[in-house]
Amino acid sequence: MTALLEVNDLNKHFGAARPRGAFRDWLAGRPTRTPQIHAVDGISFTINKGETLGLVGESGCGKSTLVRVLARLIDPSAGAIRLSGRDLAQIPARRFAKDPDRVRIQMVFQDAGESINPRFTAFDAIADPLRRLKRLRGEALSTKVEQAAQQCGLPTALLDRYPHQLSGGQRARVGIARAVGVEPDLLVLDEPTAALDVSVQVVILQLLEQLQRKFGMSYLFVSHDLSVVRLICDRVLVMYLGKIVEVGPARAVFEKPLHPYTQALAAAVPRLDDRSAGRLRLIGEPMSPIDPDPNRCRFHGRCPNGTDVCTSRMPVLDTTFGERSVACHLADQSRAA
Repeated sequence: MTALLEVNDLNKHFGAARPRGAFRDWLAGRPTRTPQIHAVDGISFTINKGETLGLVGESGCGKSTLVRVLARLIDPSAGAIRLSGRDLAQIPARRFAKDPDRVRIQMVFQDAGESINPRFTAFDAIADPLRRLKRLRGEALSTKVEQAAQQCGLPTALLDRYPHQLSGGQRARVGIARAVGVEPDLLVLDEPTAALDVSVQVVILQLLEQLQRKFGMSYLFVSHDLSVVRLICDRVLVMYLGKIVEVGPARAVFEKPLHPYTQALAAAVPRLDDRSAGRLRLIGEPMSPIDPDPNRCRFHGRCPNGTDVCTSRMPVLDTTFGERSVACHLADQSRAA
């Protein structure tokens, strides 16, 4: 398959609160350093044309930071983001807002009710990126807005309504129509069904599949719902504390997970035919993302199989498993089991 987006050694670090006594050290002339939160730490992967790539992991693992960097809403600390060969990481986020490639990457946010300007009608919300990125005006703009609304199953009679006058499913359709109206190549979906009822989630997922078939877009689909990821994604990235720990075809990853963290995630999915249902697998608290030890596996301390090598050498993604890649020193044992 042809790669649309290539991410190489991507990092995003944030400054954390300085420890107590840092001011005294500064007054005394002693060197001080601001602690760093490693939200995204040396991540590399590709998204192919027409592919749906899933991104899963627990809250706080860095998923939202990663997608905001990829959508160029915030700047990375280091690394490359190549869209059809062009490195977008070299373009500051403020400048990228007016860049010709801005139209090629669009984002659907987690809560459409919060991401839509409450002073905008549905028409204005869909029209705004068309005005800014496509420079449409007048009748051409109105026609394109109505077309985008119809493609997303939003009746044109609702275009004059404000967000508080729409249901959750209708707001989700506005958010999707706003993103797909400019016909992007890559759509970043940050938990687009998280705030919706189950029946509405099904309709929105079917809509996304229809739009992908029609326009040939690539999706980066972020979700906590592993069942949904397994159903609609071609491949999946499993993220843990700023690192990618497993990559592979979605069905294979969840049927036979190789990384201990992926195994814990898969075990947490309730199953009607599982006799052990209700027995929650506890793996303890995660380590701090502030200045983590670069020579220690991030999952050590929660891993039931950890050994001494896990505390002395950071595992890297092993690509010798065919379509699967796993960052674990004991991956061979998991595969054999």
